[in-house]
Amino acid sequence: QVQLVESGGDSVQAGGSLRLSCAASGYPYSSNCMGWFRQAPGREREGVASINTRGGYTFYADSVKGRFTISQDNAKNTVYLQMNSLKPEDTAMYYCAAGRVCTLRPKIFDYWGQGTQVTVSS
Repeated sequence: QVQLVESGGDSVQAGGSLRLSCAASGYPYSSNCMGWFRQAPGREREGVASINTRGGYTFYADSVKGRFTISQDNAKNTVYLQMNSLKPEDTAMYYCAAGRVCTLRPKIFDYWGQGTQVTVSS
């Protein structure tokens, strides 16, 4: 059974930092892509960053380039999202997902975690 468990969400002030973690189990981690997505109330889910777990290639949404960094620890089957210089518009539920193709399109991903809330106050 595939499980993706996110952690690390919190409430911070603008300009602050957070690191999200996603632990994967029951999934062929090394073969595919892991991604981070977010969804704010009343908005569609959007891709934030993804990483090819075999080659380490990364992809970022324009809105987070230079501020967020996705990384992986293959030994722990865990993916991280380091978020710096947070803005109020980064407030959302953040989801980890696993898929076969690295992209920022949510529909391409097969498995999803339950999400972790990030709230950034001004």
